[in-house]
This record gives sequence, C-alpha cells and structure tokens, in this order.
Amino acid sequence: MPKKNKFMNRGAAILSICFALFFFVILGRMAYIQLTGKANGVELATKATEQHEKKRTIEASRGSILDRNGKVLAEDTATYKLIAVLDKKMTTDKKHPQHVKDKEKTAEKLATVINLDKSKILDILNRDGAKQVEFGSAGRDISYAKKQKIEKMNLPGISFLRDTKRYYPNGIFLSNVLGYADVNEKTNEIQGSLGLEKILNNYLTERDGSVTYESDKSGWKLPNSKEKITAPKNGDNVYLTIDQKIQTFLEDSMTKVAEKYKPKKIMAAVVEPKTGKVLAMGQRPSFDPNIRNVTNYYNDLVSYAYEPGSTMKIFTLAAAIQENVFSANEKYKSGTYKVGGGPVKDWNDGAGWGMTSFRDGLMRSSNVAFAKLANEKLGFDRFNEYLHKFGLYQKTGIDLPGEVSSKINYKYDFDKASTAYGQASAITPIQQLQAVTAIANNGKMMKPYVIDHIVDPDTKKVVKQTKPEQVGTPISADTAKKVRNLLGEVVTSDIGTGKPYKIEGFDVAGKTGTAQIAGTGGYLKGTSNYVFSFMGMAPKNDPKLVIYVAVQQPQLKAGQSSSDPVAEIFNPTMKNSLHYLNIEPTEKTDSGQEETKSQKMPDLTDKTVTSAEKEAKNEHLTPIVIGSDVAVKEQYPTAGEDVITNQKIFLKTDGKMTMPDMSGWSRREVLQFSKVSGIHIDVSGEGYASSQSVKKGKELKENTVIKVKFKNPD
Repeated sequence: MPKKNKFMNRGAAILSICFALFFFVILGRMAYIQLTGKANGVELATKATEQHEKKRTIEASRGSILDRNGKVLAEDTATYKLIAVLDKKMTTDKKHPQHVKDKEKTAEKLATVINLDKSKILDILNRDGAKQVEFGSAGRDISYAKKQKIEKMNLPGISFLRDTKRYYPNGIFLSNVLGYADVNEKTNEIQGSLGLEKILNNYLTERDGSVTYESDKSGWKLPNSKEKITAPKNGDNVYLTIDQKIQTFLEDSMTKVAEKYKPKKIMAAVVEPKTGKVLAMGQRPSFDPNIRNVTNYYNDLVSYAYEPGSTMKIFTLAAAIQENVFSANEKYKSGTYKVGGGPVKDWNDGAGWGMTSFRDGLMRSSNVAFAKLANEKLGFDRFNEYLHKFGLYQKTGIDLPGEVSSKINYKYDFDKASTAYGQASAITPIQQLQAVTAIANNGKMMKPYVIDHIVDPDTKKVVKQTKPEQVGTPISADTAKKVRNLLGEVVTSDIGTGKPYKIEGFDVAGKTGTAQIAGTGGYLKGTSNYVFSFMGMAPKNDPKLVIYVAVQQPQLKAGQSSSDPVAEIFNPTMKNSLHYLNIEPTEKTDSGQEETKSQKMPDLTDKTVTSAEKEAKNEHLTPIVIGSDVAVKEQYPTAGEDVITNQKIFLKTDGKMTMPDMSGWSRREVLQFSKVSGIHIDVSGEGYASSQSVKKGKELKENTVIKVKFKNPD
C-alpha cells in the first residue's frame, strides 16, 4: 500500500472517531435534557415560559378613611414622578430627540415649576455615566396641573412615571387621630406610620393583582392564548364616627383661638353621650399630614394625663348625691380647710366667702366644699369606690393608639381631699369624657370609640362593626338628672363660674376647671400658667352632645378672662353642632319670642309640589322646594319628626336645582339646605344670613361651592 494512502486512511479513521465521539456527546446531552428538562442548571420549560409569557400588574388601591357620612378624610390619589433621560442612544430620530439635548435650557425651564434651583437641576443633569435621573422629593408627587405645564414646555428627554400618594383633602384636620401613611423605601409601598393609618394598616393595605398571557418575541399577545388573571384586592374602607361638619366647627374655632391667644396646648373633643361615638377630636399644635410637619406625635386627648382641676368636681358631686349626703342648702365655712396635715384653700387665695351653702360652693367652684364632701360626707373609702365606678383608675380602651392610664394619688389624706377637687391626681381627657357620659346618659357610662365600621370595597361586606358599649352604671338616672340641674345653675347663676358658656337658645350644663401645672419644685406661678377647661353638655334635660375643651397657658392680655379662649372654642362648636343636628332651641330667641310648641312633620313624599306646599302651609310650615320636577321625592325633616310653627322644611324633587334667596335664614337652616341638596356651603359669621356668593335663581350643580355670610341684627 502506498505511503500516502496509509496516512489518508489513518486520518479518516481519526476523523471518524472524532465525529462518533461528538455524535455520542450530542446524543447524550439530548438524552439528559430530555430526561431532566434542564440545561446548564436552568429549567428549559420555565425559561421558555419566561420568554413567551408576559405579566401585567393590575394595581389595587389602599383603603380610604371616611367620616360617618362617607366624606373622604384620607385616600390614594394619582401623582407623577419627573424623570430625565440622558442616554443619547435613546434617540433614533435626530429631528425628534428623546434625550435631554439642551441641559441649560431644560434646567432653566424646570426651575420655574419644581421646587429646585437651576444650578441643582444642572448638577443632576450632569451626573457622570447616568442614563436616566430623577429629581428627589422636588420631582415626586407632581400634580396633574404641574405635569401639563411642564409638558407644554416641549423639553426633549423630560417625561413622567405615574405614581400614587396618600392624600388628606382637609389638610390640618383630625391629624393626630388619622396620622399619616408614607412610602416604605424598601418595598416602595404605602404604609401607615402614625395614628389610625398605622394601627389599621392590615385593613387598609391593598394587594396588587396580575394578568399573564402568552406572547411572541416582540411581546404581542398570541392568538387564542388564555389569560391567567389574579384579581387585585383593594384595601378595606374605614368609616369613622367622626362627623366632618362638627369636626370643621371644632377645627375652625381652635385655629382662631391658637392664633389669638398663642397657648402652649389646646385639647378638645365632641362625644355623643348616648352611644360613646366621638364626633370630633382635635388639638393644637397639629400638623398637615400631606406635608407631615409634625411637632407632637401624640394624640393628647388619650396620651396626656394631667391634673384636671375643677371639672373633677362633677364626679365628687355625683357620688355625694347618689349616697344622699349632699344637702344643697347646708352651710359650711369656706376659705381654708385643714385635712391630712395641710390646708385646702379656695381659689381666691383662701379668702373664701364666709359661711355659705354647698350649692353656692358649687356655683363658685369652692375647693373647700368638695374636700369636705369627700372627707366628712362620703368618707375617703367610699369616695374612692366612685373613682373606680367612674372608670378613673383604668384606661378607657378607646380604639386609638397611645392611650395612657391615670395616676391617682390616694395614699395621704391631703392627696385624697385634693383629688376630690381635681388636684394631686392626673387623668386623661378621654377618661373624663367617658365618665361624664354617665351624667349625660342617665347613669349609663358609655365607652368612647372612633371606628364605626370597616367595609371590603370589593365584596361590600362589613368586616368589622363597632357597637355602643355600656361600661358601667356608677349612678342612677335620678342622680344624673339632679347633677345636670345643678350644673345648669353653674352656667345660669349670677355667681356661677360657668356664665361665659351660656349659649342663646340652649340650656347648657357644665363645670369649669382651672388646673395648676406642676413644675420644678412646685406648681408654676403666674396668671396664665394653668390649664383652663370646661366640660359641658346640651341640651341640659336630654344631652345630645358632650364637649370638653382645655387650653393650656394662653397668653392673656389686660381685660381678657381665663374663660375667654375656652368659651371661644366651646360655644361656637356646641351651638353650630346643635343647629346642624337639628336640635331645637329650648330658650327665647333674639327677639324675645317664646319658641312655639312642636308638632309632627306630615308625610309629603310622592305628592305633587303644589299639593305638598299647600299641605305644609296649612300646617303652618314654610316649604322650600329644591329641584324642578313636579313630584316630591325626599323631604326634610322626615315624616313624624318634631317641627315647630313657621319652621322651614325642604322638599326635594328631581331635575335641576336653583339657588334660593337665603336672606334672613339661620345657620341651621342654611346647613339643612346643604345636607338635603348635597351642595357644599361655606358659612362664616354669626346671626342670620346676610349675603350669598351665588345669586338667587342660578342653577346649582354638584361641584358648586356656595359661601354664605352671617351677621347679627343691629
């Protein structure tokens, strides 16, 4: 065999062996993949699914917080995040660049809209190696209006990402109750950080859904591909006992007092005594949860225990009446009273009023009178039992975070006597409010609460419902009535300390408080270094509301009384709230005319406007028609409710609504019109309607806002 053929045959053999080995390696690899479904440790089926399946997120919303009438107090709202694309590779069309081309011009234009200097914007746009940049807090939470303004500038490379933020439409409103929610930097999700937003986070938190489908390599959905949908779960909606109108009355009056008197602290709350529902709650200083300018992270109504002062005498009086040891006309020597080794002094530096009756001692808020009641009439052990019965030793358990307990100093006789008139022991405002519901609610003490119910917005099912809870009966209904009558005299008597809290048209029962403030080495000195307060209820015979107001260390000028800042919160809040709730006046009006007897409201629904008006006038009522249709669909008050002669009643029909002439209307009548029509009305001033921002006869739409000013008659 020639030598050349020999080498060729050997090469062919080697090549055949290599091909054979390569074939068996490929065959083995294919067999392995076929058997295991893996290649290089990667699941091929999973990889194929990833390449050909597309997943789109279906966004859910955090639950809203609403007042008892469904008015939104906190909700998610759409915002935008400003971004700038710097990567030139993004531009494929030189005529229409998709990156920032002129950084100087871009910075100059943006500086006119966002809260950032031109130089700082330039620094961001000139970051080395950055392909895309954001503008920090100045570029987040961009409103739709700002977005439109920036878009009109036609700045290449500037665009927006849709975002969500937590929004509080009322600003400084119920802030220390609501708290706030913020974006968690790690999860990029909205999370409750304070107040109800924090403790209800599990209810409010949403869960995004998704839709998955098969796609081609370009991402287009393949024909006949089946979608896999995971439904989103929106957060639950929380309905509070808070009434937005009453909260607004309280907020407005607190703001005015804070500006006028500049106190260290204001605390106030409105409670429905028959149920324990908190209708309003506020404090100063407060904050705007939209910008979170927080200076006090606590809700002082539940987290601040202090010596309450003479509002405590309400419960000492109730205990003495319940035990039949209070004799209104019995005389005692006022001024000073020695007990437990120390002198109890009346507030006028121990001068007192000589021999006086216990009734007058109550009117004048005598400390000696109540120290004697606790020590000599009740006895300290029996008085202590009532401190327990009124729940003053333990937390109320209100559904708000941060509640602290009281500190009752009851070791020494002097402290026991001092506790009877509101010194020595520290109590929270919410404990006092719970206790006073027993006075207002005929002996039944009701637990306060702010969360009414929680609803799943997807299924409409109620997932949590709070019901009124009676937590004790410290006194009888007869005792409660006697206490209210005496507290009514505190307001109406010429010598009563509660005179500044008299409200025209309504009987108010209540008790003032002036509490010393503990400092280093004793109590603070000075005429303003006190917590001035008032605990009041109205109407006296059947209280619908209880309001507590406390103002700490107001800056009083010459001629101003310590009761002025407290009354300027209590009086307008109570009066406006009673009018808003349609509670009929119980006293004489401005003109001195007596209120007429009540009658029952007839049923005028489903009748023609003509016949309904005629029947109303025959019943000596004043009908106001809302809407242009011929048939009455709703009426206010409803059939069977008490109405009085010449009272305005509202008959609502379908069709367009027009503005009535409100001249001479009372605030209550204007707010009734607002409630029935659904039109928002801003009211200001006192007395009767004197001007309105919308002319008579003009059509009213849902988004119309009417401003009505009131003036007192000359």
